[in-house]
Amino acid sequence: MSQTITVEGMSCEHCEETVVAALESVAGVTAAGADHEAATATIEGEASIDDLLAAVGDAGYDASI
Repeated sequence: MSQTITVEGMSCEHCEETVVAALESVAGVTAAGADHEAATATIEGEASIDDLLAAVGDAGYDASI
């Protein structure tokens, strides 16, 4: 299953890497990608949306669906 969330606060590729690492640490995520220009992240796998939003928040960014 593919999910896309909005991620506010990313301004560069390093930010994207941080968000991807946070998302990939969530159980059930098989792949993740982030785009700072579009302010989005795309997640593949069966992780809960609450866990995904919490992981991005813990990494220092504001995430929403």
